[in-house]
Order: sequence, then structure tokens, then C-alpha cells
Amino acid sequence: MENIEYNSVVKHFLKNDKVVFSLLKRFGEEKLSNRKNYFKHLCTSIVGQQLSVKSAAAINKRFLEYFDNKLQPEKIAQTETEVFRSLGLSGAKSKYVKDLSQKIVDKTISLDGISKKSNSEIIKELTKVKGIGPWTVDMFLIFTLGRPNILASGDLGIKKAIMLNYDLKKLPTDKNVIRLSKKMNWSPFNSYVMLYLWKSLDEG
Repeated sequence: MENIEYNSVVKHFLKNDKVVFSLLKRFGEEKLSNRKNYFKHLCTSIVGQQLSVKSAAAINKRFLEYFDNKLQPEKIAQTETEVFRSLGLSGAKSKYVKDLSQKIVDKTISLDGISKKSNSEIIKELTKVKGIGPWTVDMFLIFTLGRPNILASGDLGIKKAIMLNYDLKKLPTDKNVIRLSKKMNWSPFNSYVMLYLWKSLDEG
């Protein structure tokens, strides 16, 4: 089945940014999709904060297996911090997944119908949780809700990929990333640029 959005992405970057277009041609089609089980994806995003992809995957594997791949807020809220530590989570991340779980249990936040909310509404809702900041929300918007126009300007991997692909002498700042996005007209497909920039790091 033809991916109409992806075809639009290809045409957009052929016109606007030859660097991104070359990544599209090199790596082929990438898709964004709205995944279910929002709670599970938020938990695994918290676990993966500031870790390499490999380390995050290893810890998340143990984390999910411990709960039989069925993450429930009530159960996690009641689990002792020492259990999370034994699975490889830091003390801080143990508190964060418990805080997320408890806030869902006591209805401080709700994930019901979150896919119908705007980006700003989702940021406002999720950042009520300890340990969930702009980066974690960006990951949720891109990888879980499949929003096409999210610029993860604070992501270290994105900064490294920009430095390498655009032949910069040093890592760009968050503001530099925002400026580049505007200059090269990445909108309304910022999320696709993020996917391909991350992909380019896998070759290194």
C-alpha cells in the first residue's frame, strides 16, 4: 500500500534540503505510526533517558520481563524501589516510573484520549510527572503518537548527526538546531528528519 505521507516527505526534501533527501534515498522508507499502550511506552522512554540505545534496550528487556510484558500502573506504583534498582534502573528513574504510575492511579494525569490532544496539551499533561521533561515528551510524540512535525532540538544524538551530516566543526546548540530547521524548511516533517538523522548514526 502506497505511503502518501512518505511520498510527500520525499518531494518536500528534494526541494528544500539535499542533505535530508540523500538520507531518505540511502535508508529508504520510514513510517510513523500511532501505537497503543501509551503507559508502556512512557515507562520505557523514562528508562531510556540519557542511555545508549543498546543499554536502554537491555534494561527495558529486564524491566518488561519482570512484569510479564504487562505494565500496569497499580502494580508498578506498589513495587519497591529496590526491585527497579535490581533491574538496572537508577534511583531517580525508579522514582520517576513510580511517580508516573501513582499519578495515573490517583487520576492526577490521564492517558485516555491523549492522542486527540494538541502537542502543547500533551506537554502540559505529561510534564506533571517527575522526570518527564521536553525530551521524553518529544520521544512520546514521535515514536508513540506518530506526530510528523516534532523537532527534538535537545537530543544529543540529533546534535551529533547534524554535526556529521552538515559538516559542522562542533555540536550545535538547541537554538542552532531550531535555526537549521527553519532555514532548511523541515516543517511540516521535522519528525522524519529526526528519524533519518538518528538512522545516520547507526552507520558509525
